[in-house]
Amino acid sequence: MKIESLGKPVAPTHVTEAHPRPSATPKANTGELVQLSPLASTLQKAETALAQTPAVDGKRIEEIKQAIRDGNFRIDANRIADGLIADVRQMLESQAGRA
Repeated sequence: MKIESLGKPVAPTHVTEAHPRPSATPKANTGELVQLSPLASTLQKAETALAQTPAVDGKRIEEIKQAIRDGNFRIDANRIADGLIADVRQMLESQAGRA
Protein backbone atom coordinates (compact mmCIF):
# COMPACT_ATOMS: atom_id res chain seq x y z
CA MET A 1 0.00 0.00 0.00
CA LYS A 2 1.37 3.41 -0.96
CA ILE A 3 0.66 6.50 1.10
CA GLU A 4 0.59 9.68 -0.92
CA SER A 5 0.95 13.20 0.35
CA LEU A 6 -1.95 15.57 -0.30
CA GLY A 7 0.44 18.48 -0.35
CA LYS A 8 -1.10 20.17 2.66
CA PRO A 9 1.37 21.11 5.40
CA VAL A 10 0.35 20.11 8.88
CA ALA A 11 0.63 22.92 11.40
CA PRO A 12 1.71 21.99 14.91
CA THR A 13 -1.04 22.19 17.47
CA HIS A 14 -0.56 24.07 20.71
CA VAL A 15 -2.45 22.93 23.76
CA THR A 16 -2.86 25.14 26.76
CA GLU A 17 -4.03 23.84 30.07
CA ALA A 18 -7.11 25.43 31.58
CA HIS A 19 -5.92 24.48 35.06
CA PRO A 20 -2.17 24.67 35.60
CA ARG A 21 -0.61 21.74 37.38
CA PRO A 22 0.63 22.26 40.92
CA SER A 23 4.34 22.83 41.20
CA ALA A 24 6.52 19.81 41.82
CA THR A 25 8.60 21.60 44.43
CA PRO A 26 8.31 20.06 47.89
CA LYS A 27 6.23 21.92 50.44
CA ALA A 28 7.44 22.83 53.89
CA ASN A 29 6.87 20.23 56.59
CA THR A 30 3.63 21.15 58.34
CA GLY A 31 3.96 18.48 61.00
CA GLU A 32 0.91 16.60 59.73
CA LEU A 33 0.97 12.83 60.12
CA VAL A 34 -0.12 10.61 57.26
CA GLN A 35 -1.05 7.02 57.99
CA LEU A 36 -1.58 4.37 55.33
CA SER A 37 -4.44 1.91 55.60
CA PRO A 38 -3.52 -1.77 56.01
CA LEU A 39 -4.55 -2.38 52.38
CA ALA A 40 -2.34 0.46 51.14
CA SER A 41 0.58 -0.90 53.16
CA THR A 42 0.03 -4.37 51.72
CA LEU A 43 -0.14 -2.96 48.20
CA GLN A 44 3.05 -1.02 48.79
CA LYS A 45 4.84 -4.20 49.93
CA ALA A 46 3.48 -6.10 46.92
CA GLU A 47 4.72 -3.35 44.58
CA THR A 48 8.18 -3.56 46.10
CA ALA A 49 8.25 -7.35 45.76
CA LEU A 50 7.05 -7.13 42.15
CA ALA A 51 9.69 -4.55 41.29
CA GLN A 52 12.38 -6.95 42.52
CA THR A 53 10.96 -9.97 40.65
CA PRO A 54 12.07 -10.46 37.05
CA ALA A 55 9.20 -10.37 34.56
CA VAL A 56 10.33 -13.59 32.89
CA ASP A 57 12.62 -16.47 33.73
CA GLY A 58 15.00 -16.44 30.77
CA LYS A 59 16.63 -19.72 31.78
CA ARG A 60 13.26 -21.50 31.91
CA ILE A 61 12.27 -20.06 28.53
CA GLU A 62 15.46 -21.42 26.96
CA GLU A 63 14.82 -24.84 28.54
CA ILE A 64 11.32 -24.92 27.03
CA LYS A 65 12.59 -23.77 23.63
CA GLN A 66 15.21 -26.51 23.64
CA ALA A 67 12.64 -29.13 24.66
CA ILE A 68 10.39 -28.03 21.79
CA ARG A 69 13.31 -28.20 19.31
CA ASP A 70 14.22 -31.67 20.59
CA GLY A 71 10.61 -32.84 20.47
CA ASN A 72 10.62 -33.54 24.22
CA PHE A 73 8.17 -30.87 25.32
CA ARG A 74 5.04 -32.40 26.81
CA ILE A 75 1.93 -30.52 27.83
CA ASP A 76 0.19 -31.86 30.91
CA ALA A 77 -3.40 -30.63 30.49
CA ASN A 78 -4.41 -31.91 33.93
CA ARG A 79 -1.62 -29.95 35.61
CA ILE A 80 -2.60 -26.79 33.72
CA ALA A 81 -6.28 -27.25 34.60
CA ASP A 82 -5.45 -27.87 38.28
CA GLY A 83 -3.34 -24.69 38.35
CA LEU A 84 -6.10 -22.61 36.76
CA ILE A 85 -8.70 -23.96 39.19
CA ALA A 86 -6.40 -23.24 42.14
CA ASP A 87 -5.84 -19.67 40.90
CA VAL A 88 -9.57 -19.06 40.49
CA ARG A 89 -10.29 -20.47 43.96
CA GLN A 90 -7.65 -18.22 45.47
CA MET A 91 -9.04 -15.19 43.63
CA LEU A 92 -12.61 -15.96 44.79
CA GLU A 93 -11.47 -16.49 48.38
CA SER A 94 -9.62 -13.18 48.39
CA GLN A 95 -12.67 -11.38 46.98
CA ALA A 96 -14.94 -13.03 49.58
CA GLY A 97 -12.55 -11.88 52.30
CA ARG A 98 -12.94 -8.26 51.18
CA ALA A 99 -16.73 -8.33 51.08
